[in-house]
Amino acid sequence: MQSEVMFAGFGGQGILLIGNILAHAAMEQGSEVAWVPSYGPEMRGGTAYCLVAISDRPIGSPIIRNPMHLVAMNRPSLEKFAPMVKPKGVVVINSSLISIGAGRDDVDELRVPANDIAKDLGSTKVANIVALGAFVARSNIVDFEVMRTCVQEQFASREKLIPINMAALDAGKKAARLK
Repeated sequence: MQSEVMFAGFGGQGILLIGNILAHAAMEQGSEVAWVPSYGPEMRGGTAYCLVAISDRPIGSPIIRNPMHLVAMNRPSLEKFAPMVKPKGVVVINSSLISIGAGRDDVDELRVPANDIAKDLGSTKVANIVALGAFVARSNIVDFEVMRTCVQEQFASREKLIPINMAALDAGKKAARLK
């Protein structure tokens, strides 16, 4: 079976990073994976998104028009990509920056105040990891403990960042369970 996740937001929000971490976790579990990043020339402030395809068999094409899931970190991304999500998919909405819902009743919508949670942890820079934790906890697309290991590995070269990123991942998981 194949599942696709679209991560989308402004450049600088760490969108490509969380897609890459999810792809790494899926590979660690033995899945076939494709990670396709996309961003405009503006980088910071422009739209950035990536698609992660995870499958138990070889992936024919990494280009997907209708992903199963969406993690939207800003309103333009939600408005652009939410209509494309397949029914029964998970849509995580960063409610700190997005005041509207997906406008769909055929998806599992999870509103998480990722920026607010990150700020409470000490840095809004980990809002992406909060959203990743919430998505993984809600979708069960990969084992959460494997995700924890991959986040630690991602920040191994900057050990001082590991504690806050682990706290952000766990806070996202907690936020997903509260909804």
